Amino acid sequence: MAIPKRSRTGMVGLVVLVMTVTAFTDSAQASRGAASAAVEHRATQRAMDAAVKAGVPGVTAEARDADGAWKSASGVGDLRTGAPRGRNDRFRVSSLTDTFVATVLLQMEAEKRLDLDDTVARHLPGLLSGLGDYGREITVRQLLNHTSGLFDYLADPTYGETYLTGEGYLRHRFATLTPEQRVRVALSHEPLFAPGARHSFSTTNDVLAALIVEKVADRSYEDEVRDRILEPLGLRATSFPGNGVRLPRPASRGYSRLFASQPDRIDDVTEVNGSQIWGSGDIISSAADLNRFYAALMRGKLLPPRQLKEMKTTIGNPDFPGASYGLGIERFQLSCGATLWYHDGGMVGWLTLAATTEDGRHQLTLDYNADWGAETILPIVNAEFCPPPS
Repeated sequence: MAIPKRSRTGMVGLVVLVMTVTAFTDSAQASRGAASAAVEHRATQRAMDAAVKAGVPGVTAEARDADGAWKSASGVGDLRTGAPRGRNDRFRVSSLTDTFVATVLLQMEAEKRLDLDDTVARHLPGLLSGLGDYGREITVRQLLNHTSGLFDYLADPTYGETYLTGEGYLRHRFATLTPEQRVRVALSHEPLFAPGARHSFSTTNDVLAALIVEKVADRSYEDEVRDRILEPLGLRATSFPGNGVRLPRPASRGYSRLFASQPDRIDDVTEVNGSQIWGSGDIISSAADLNRFYAALMRGKLLPPRQLKEMKTTIGNPDFPGASYGLGIERFQLSCGATLWYHDGGMVGWLTLAATTEDGRHQLTLDYNADWGAETILPIVNAEFCPPPS
């Protein structure tokens, strides 16, 4: 499995390559329910330990399969104190937020409150008017499968220097931003291509999708996700920060290499105003909650068959050969033949991936408390879903 490279400004991606899990270190903090589970997940643990050995501060993960849940962690959660990474840590899930928003919009479609082929202009009149005819053609579906062509505001150089890197991040990370401010940054750039022409991931799409949820529901997107997904599934470790800056406990610290000119410098970036990632990356969750969410989604517990089929109708991702993007979720086939549905996320301080088999019976969610080392995620995924012969 591989995940597309995205901009340093926030989207993570594994390097497109196939790696095999070989020799790794032996340290672990695993919590195993049965002897069989210990054997089956041994390669996964070794791959996590290898990521730490390669320089990632810490990893937390949970896998679920026929033998039950396997929780584990490796490395440290706090570089200052040396406290270990926790098996039940909460963390910022970044663009995995997309899947939650897409699920709500598909539920609304099933309720006939909107149509995926509605234009964005119908629900958010005037917001894209500066783009002329282009802005009037973009549909809700194109937001969800990232074929709108809208520029990703995270790739704007000034925005990046102000909110994502170096001294700018350290000065402005507690500032409050509105969704409209972030969209306006994107609209200051020409679109990349005509709506529907191809796939290109843009965080701007995510913000607009969350705004449409609010317009249709006439209340906050957070309330909609909470009532439609979190409470029915009992996802008690999942929350929204609002304008808050802290992570609920238990949690580890998040780290970033903010200064390209000082590659060995590591900054603690745990605290950030949640408004800066509203609707596109603000959800806070745990590996266990994310596994329950994606399992329920794939098993049809959140969407009627028609809407689940729409979610799983994909378009090729030219930035990631072999992968295809659906509505808030992506599909990839591993070299061993296993087909996974997944979403990855990256932001300043965190890398996260959640993957599940199509039947929703085998999941893996992992999180790095750093925004580097993405190339070490692939061996963990391969180890879990393509284990070597015993």
